[in-house]
Amino acid sequence: MKISCVLLTMGNRPAELRRAIGSVSEQENADIEVVVVSNGSDLPELPDGVTVVRLPENLGIPEGRNHGVSACGGDIILFLDDDGWYRSRDLARHVHDRFAADPGLGAISFRIADPDGGPDQRRHVPRLRSGDPQRSSRVTTFLGGACAIRRAAFDKGGGLPGGFFYAHEETDLAWRILNAGYEIVYDAEAVMYHPAVAPTRHDDFYRLNARNRVWLARRNLPWPLAAVYLVNWIGITLLRERSRSALKAWFQGFKEGWRQEAGPRTPIKWSTAWRMTRTGRPPII
Repeated sequence: MKISCVLLTMGNRPAELRRAIGSVSEQENADIEVVVVSNGSDLPELPDGVTVVRLPENLGIPEGRNHGVSACGGDIILFLDDDGWYRSRDLARHVHDRFAADPGLGAISFRIADPDGGPDQRRHVPRLRSGDPQRSSRVTTFLGGACAIRRAAFDKGGGLPGGFFYAHEETDLAWRILNAGYEIVYDAEAVMYHPAVAPTRHDDFYRLNARNRVWLARRNLPWPLAAVYLVNWIGITLLRERSRSALKAWFQGFKEGWRQEAGPRTPIKWSTAWRMTRTGRPPII
C-alpha cells in the first residue's frame, strides 16, 4: 500500500515547514510521497521530489487538503500541518501495518504530544471520556492535522467539505466514513508533535464553530437527531462561555448556519447512529 503525506501550509513558516517535511522524509521502512499545499502562502525552496500544489489564495483548511489529495496517489493519506511533525521514524510503518491488517479501518487519529513535555491536551482526544490520552479506542471522529485515512474511505465519504473553511470538517467526513461502513480509531501509539496552542487564536473561531455545527447537522443527521444535537450545543455553549463577545460571535454563526447553503444533505443511517452510540459518542453531543 502506497503512502502519501498531504502537508498543508497557510502561513509563512519556512523553518517549521522544513521540519515537518524532514519528519516525513526520515520515516524508516516506508516510501512516502510528499505533497505540499501552499494555501495562499509563500514557500521556501523545498527538497527534490516534493510535489507542490500552489493555491492563489487561502481556500481554507478542508479545501486545501482536498486539493492535496487530488494531487497524490497514495492508498493511505497522512495529513500534517506545517507546525507539526512526527515524533517517531516508525510511524508510517505502524500506520501501514494497521491498515493492511484491517480492511474495515477507515481512519486513524493520532495522539498529539507537546514537544516541550507538557501534558497531552484532553481536547485532542476525539472521544467523550478523554481522561487518559494514552488509551487507544474506537472513536467517531479524528483530528484533521494528525491522522491517516484510507484513500478509498476518503473518496466514499466525498472528501472534506470545502465550504466549512475551518472547524468540524473532520467530523463531517468522519460521519460519512462511518456511514460507508468503516471504523475509526484513536491510536495513542501514533504520535505527532505540536506546540500547545489555543484554538481561540483564530479570529473567526466562535462564528465558524457555530455555523459549521449547524451545517454538520443539516448535512448529515436525520432531522430528529439534528434538532437534539443543536439544542444540546446551544446549552453546552451557554454553560461554557462567559465572554459576551464570544457568545455574540457564536450565535451570529449559528444564524448563518441556517441562512447559508450547507451543501448536499445525505443523512446517516439510523444503524450508523446506533453504532456511534455504542462506540461511546451518540451523534447528539
